[in-house]
Amino acid sequence: MLSKFIGLSNYERRRARSMHVRTYAICLYIIFIYWISSHIPHMQSLFFPTLGAFSLLFISRPFEKAEVRKIAFGAVISSIVGSVSVYIHPGVISLLLTLVIVISFINTFKWNAPPILAVSLIPFFTQPPLLWVIPISVCVALIGLMLTLSAAAYIEKRFGTLSLLPKRAKRKRLKPTSSG
Repeated sequence: MLSKFIGLSNYERRRARSMHVRTYAICLYIIFIYWISSHIPHMQSLFFPTLGAFSLLFISRPFEKAEVRKIAFGAVISSIVGSVSVYIHPGVISLLLTLVIVISFINTFKWNAPPILAVSLIPFFTQPPLLWVIPISVCVALIGLMLTLSAAAYIEKRFGTLSLLPKRAKRKRLKPTSSG
């Protein structure tokens, strides 16, 4: 375990240890969202593959909270663009229009998150019955993810890092006593 931290700065060591709590949190969150989407009718669109990409993106880079909110907002906007395009005309032209609009938004607003483009494509392969289903699902799932990561950050700050396996205690060697 120690060899994993050799050559890292103190900041990098703390960051590597603190990612454990966030990693467990996002795994549990994604499992929870999957369970909801598979057991509750009309909630299938709550679970989408890009949720995992957003989770990894949010824990792998040191984002400020404002930037995370900006990326989530960009994802909701891109899902609206994709949903409206599919609603108007599901086809290649609307796909091209969606890609051009979302890429221009990503460049203009500096949303440095590739999953934003992927979210805009969800309506093209799920074909939701209602226009608002995908944008609301993306919004709810990302708000839940941000709340989960905020709770994990609070736990890290309050209790330190959590480990799945308890650490072994070091044993002290007893010195032989000389009896005379």
